[in-house]
Amino acid sequence: MSDRAYIATRKGLFEVFRTHEAWRLEQQHFLGDPVSMILPDRRDGTLYAALHLGHFGAKLHRRDAGSHEWVEVAAPAFPEKPADSADPVAWKVRMIWSLATGGPDQPGVLWAGTLPGGLFRSDDRGDSWRLVEGLWNVPERAQWMGGGYDVPGIHSICVDPRDSNAVLVGVSCGGAWLTEDGGASWSLRARGMVASYMPPELAEAEAVQDPHRIVRCAGEPDKLWCQHHNGIWRSVDNGALWTEVKPAAPVSNFGFATAVHPRDGETAWFAPAEADSRRIPPHGSLAVTRTNDGGRHFTAWRGGLPHEHCYDLVYRHGLAVSDDGQILLMGSTTGGAWVSEDGGGQWQTISTHLPPIYSVAFA
Repeated sequence: MSDRAYIATRKGLFEVFRTHEAWRLEQQHFLGDPVSMILPDRRDGTLYAALHLGHFGAKLHRRDAGSHEWVEVAAPAFPEKPADSADPVAWKVRMIWSLATGGPDQPGVLWAGTLPGGLFRSDDRGDSWRLVEGLWNVPERAQWMGGGYDVPGIHSICVDPRDSNAVLVGVSCGGAWLTEDGGASWSLRARGMVASYMPPELAEAEAVQDPHRIVRCAGEPDKLWCQHHNGIWRSVDNGALWTEVKPAAPVSNFGFATAVHPRDGETAWFAPAEADSRRIPPHGSLAVTRTNDGGRHFTAWRGGLPHEHCYDLVYRHGLAVSDDGQILLMGSTTGGAWVSEDGGGQWQTISTHLPPIYSVAFA
């Protein structure tokens, strides 16, 4: 059972430790600095923290297993933009929005998704990075556009546990993309999604979809879940076709965070919100919705969560599930952090006064 987790916030990184009585805040790192993403590498125990330092740019730090020291390593960076390029996007990393490890057969391999929408790969634990030009150069990138940000970005990176060269990524707003050769070539993987914010004739265009978050079930890798800008979609064929989830009792079709059970691809969790400009919990009541049957039915769990005059929003990476599928960790933009040890039924408050939370992860 997991007994340690990490909470990345606008003003530092916080460690959470499970005692016999409760989960408690234990240590702080990078206090005062925005930490946009945290990645524990289960292959060797390394911890990676991405910092979003504004004027000073995106930074990346690494802490080796057993060490208390953080070492700054290279951050992803675009090559120089060609002088004759017509690309309106500035080739400069504004933020590291996602981090993922390569497969167990790829020691040292890391993936990073950025704002703007670049995918980068490191083969040496972050000491160096290269832009994945196969994705950056797809003609459809000209259709990508910003969602919550004014530029498109890559927020979801799903490595296939059966084949480390097969990686699916989610782009807001640019759909889902799959490589099966380690990044050399890419194909769109958003068929079936519908963007209600587009004109009707463009609503099903794959390259303009806004998947807020995509997650893959490790035990059933063909099963993927997506919290989209205007709905929940799932795929049972590795993204070849997405089907909108329309449960018997309606649930909010807007939100950012989703998590999937590590072994059961029919079980997934969401943190619903109200669209678009409000971006608060429905009816001011924070909840986590869970399905155990592939989306046919959902249960809304509120036990231990604030359910009156609540305005907490859960970002894309603000909901995580442990490797045993029993413990959930959630953090909000209002600095609330909660943990559930029964699959989301009842929640324990860790803190209600942290800085805005960007990312949570179990060790």
